[in-house]
Amino acid sequence: MFLPVDEKQFKFWVLRRKGLPNINIAKQFRVSRQAVSRALLSMDKHIEETLLEMARANRIEVEKLDLKKGILFGRSVPFKVNAIIFVSAKHGMQVWYEHEGECRSCERYRECIELLWDFAEEMKIKLQSTEDPTKLADELFRKLKELVEQA
Repeated sequence: MFLPVDEKQFKFWVLRRKGLPNINIAKQFRVSRQAVSRALLSMDKHIEETLLEMARANRIEVEKLDLKKGILFGRSVPFKVNAIIFVSAKHGMQVWYEHEGECRSCERYRECIELLWDFAEEMKIKLQSTEDPTKLADELFRKLKELVEQA
């Protein structure tokens, strides 16, 4: 199951996640507030189904799910580590496992750094500058967990 990132419903969802009220989204797209509300209900259902499907596919036991932020916290059964599944407007659906890695020698080093910084920016989370993706991820996901628990 994929997320329709180019569709208007997804754009509404991203704007709501950024804190924009439904009425402002409606004005921006020149549609009714009710149309935005219906679209967001549909998108929330789609986000939930997709996050849960990703958790099942990756054998992650769900601990916490926040549809409005597009985040699922859980625990990987096969790897016995914490995991997070999240929706990034720029990078789509992502799964991240808590781990200690040799990031500097990894061919995906830049990709991981970019993903983490981009998602932190999407979620309006300030991070300490570091070139270690493992430390960056730990800080980001700790702050995300705090954000979700406050909601």
